[in-house]
Amino acid sequence: MFFSRRILGRVGRGGRKKKVLRIGSRREMITPTHFLCPISLDLMKDPVTLSTGISYDRENIEKWLGEGNRTCPVTNQELTSYDLIPNHAIRRMIQEWCVDNRSHGIERIPTPRIPVSSSEVSEMCARLEAATGRGDHQECLELLGKMKGLAKESERDKKCIAESGAGRVLSACFQAFSTENKYEVEDLVKEVLSALKWMFPVGEESKSMLGSKPSLRCMAWILKGQDSSAKRNVVIVLKKLLSLDHTYANILAQVDEDVPQALFEMVKSPTCPSARKAPLEVIYRMVASSPEANGKFVKMGLPSLVLEILVDAEKGVAEKALAVLDGICESQEGRDNICSHPLTMALLVKKIMRLSEMGTELCVSIMWKLLCKGEDENQVVEALELGGFQKLLVVLQVGCGENTKERATELLKLMNLYQDRVQCLHNSSGFKYLKKSY
Repeated sequence: MFFSRRILGRVGRGGRKKKVLRIGSRREMITPTHFLCPISLDLMKDPVTLSTGISYDRENIEKWLGEGNRTCPVTNQELTSYDLIPNHAIRRMIQEWCVDNRSHGIERIPTPRIPVSSSEVSEMCARLEAATGRGDHQECLELLGKMKGLAKESERDKKCIAESGAGRVLSACFQAFSTENKYEVEDLVKEVLSALKWMFPVGEESKSMLGSKPSLRCMAWILKGQDSSAKRNVVIVLKKLLSLDHTYANILAQVDEDVPQALFEMVKSPTCPSARKAPLEVIYRMVASSPEANGKFVKMGLPSLVLEILVDAEKGVAEKALAVLDGICESQEGRDNICSHPLTMALLVKKIMRLSEMGTELCVSIMWKLLCKGEDENQVVEALELGGFQKLLVVLQVGCGENTKERATELLKLMNLYQDRVQCLHNSSGFKYLKKSY
């Protein structure tokens, strides 16, 4: 109701206000108010009419309805139908007005494409499924190009494609051609992956096809290649697949022994800092699920690399990096490797209360695994000297999850045994973090 009154206040009850466009310093041009969308008050590019008879720009009213609203923004009437009927008459009037005023710098609004329908997508999927069954690589590529072209038209079309079963068909296509000579179908499998990355979450059938050994082996093959764009698409698909079912991480580690090295290189030399997020998440799933993969990552120096990334990483990357360290700490070899790095304890203590609630919980978890499972007294003393005792007290005071609370308490009890070896244990400066929020 509040939104409707605000809209009515802007457009007026008895008549609409006029929008003035200033052209240069001496001339003003008035835009006809019935050309403006009542929601955004901008010129309508694709006017559509609701069942209440009020016209809106398609993008704005779709967003309104997509947020769960079931009323007309202007009249506040309950909608009897959610059909959006194109208003061709007003659209042509807007286009003519734009042409008439092109001397004032007004560009003609192009005729909008008709949104794709679920029946059109279903027909396209059926053709793609048939072409996959015949092994017709070229026709699959053409149909996929058409599907991706439609998706580029608007977010609505992309959503329609994803919700009309395209994910299952593309998953089947990828699995089918993964068993072919990869060099002959390389362009197709790469294009399928670039489309699949925005079709998640997928159903159980799609998940099992993408998680099959042939599919994972094909993804591993692309990861080891030189096409950086295709490699990014692979890690995005893997990240989303493993988030649905982490058991595929163990299969991924088994199908190709070079996968850890390929992921390591992507983290070591990213195209941009944020490009580390997806490969770090895939690595986390692998180290948490596969002891063999965990050992490989440790031997190639992943803990040192991740600690160096943590020094100045932004929040999203730092959280993923901490998750990887937490997974590596599950093994004795991993804990020993992490403890041997001079930055470890300093970074963990520093990051507590600095990133997010998740970041703090991960720091406490890693410290607990290193100190409570380890036998290195020097690590405990170092944590005390760096203010770890005070930081953990603050964590308990501001509140945390039950598991984190238990681990923080256990760490405090352990540190208390070594307080006589640290002179500045009771320095209250650590409590300045009380005022920091997540």
